[in-house]
Amino acid sequence: MTHRDAARDCALILAGLNGLAGFFGAVRWYRHEASRGFWVAVRIGQAAAIAYAAMTGVFYLAGWQPSNKLFYLYALLPVAIGFVAEQLRVISADHVLTQRDLEDSAAVARLAPVDQEEIVLAIVRRELGVMAAAALVVCFLALRAFGTY
Repeated sequence: MTHRDAARDCALILAGLNGLAGFFGAVRWYRHEASRGFWVAVRIGQAAAIAYAAMTGVFYLAGWQPSNKLFYLYALLPVAIGFVAEQLRVISADHVLTQRDLEDSAAVARLAPVDQEEIVLAIVRRELGVMAAAALVVCFLALRAFGTY
């Protein structure tokens, strides 16, 4: 197997992992359902993106060059997308609390249990939506990397 074949195969694997995670997350988001399996899938997709970027670096250092320099953008950008998505996920809780005029988690704790559960589900749903969208973007970028190597 040549480096070109390896890069293309790994790009398809990266696209598949993130595409499945993104689709699964989008369905769960639409249905307002939390999912532990989605979070496992997203983390696997993020790990695959890091591994793909590392592989790209190894190929570069070994002197192997893609036919199109855009490949490097498509191969490395998924790591940045994952980082930005994690930052957006972190601020999701603050955004939900601000929408409901709540100061912090202590204010949530003073609410009735039913209201607390509603707020937690709203936060989880927002986080799920952010990460599902990011996974779908990574899928697209991996497919572009596949086409440019």
